[in-house]
Amino acid sequence: MLKRLFAVLVMTGLCMPALAVERRHGILVGEVIKLDSATKTAVVKAADGTKHTVHFVERTTVHGTSEAAGDTFHGLKEGSKVAVHYTARGTEETADEVDHIGEGGLKATRATVVHLDRGAKTLVVQTEDGTKETYHLTDSAASDAGKDIAKGSEKSAKVTVYYTEEAGHKVAHFFEKAI
Repeated sequence: MLKRLFAVLVMTGLCMPALAVERRHGILVGEVIKLDSATKTAVVKAADGTKHTVHFVERTTVHGTSEAAGDTFHGLKEGSKVAVHYTARGTEETADEVDHIGEGGLKATRATVVHLDRGAKTLVVQTEDGTKETYHLTDSAASDAGKDIAKGSEKSAKVTVYYTEEAGHKVAHFFEKAI
């Protein structure tokens, strides 16, 4: 009996890594092409043409829309341009935060990175007219945004910064390498 119990415990221990599914975090920029309130999902078409189904959960927050009471999607509509901060487990992508881009939502500007300090949560860029602007980074922008910028090119990378203005400061919600 003890040998069987030991064998079961050993086998369970050996199988545990196979059951572990890695969690990934990312940012997806695209257009909402379908909303399904029954399944609480949105299909977002990215610039490269891929379609992602993201799940909305109770903790999902949406910025830049007029939040309707009881609305699963917090005022998002089909055709909205969005940035989805998501967590993926296996093939399932869950929206942690969704930023509406455009009128009433995040503003966008193209610029060249002058200085990026993830620890201090600041991003300094030079705009096309030569003006230097400093952005405060949100927690998710400091940790996840701009990962497509190659090491060593942080001070010359062309980026698109998506931001809001809060209390006289520009707050970058995310930024990405300009296409």
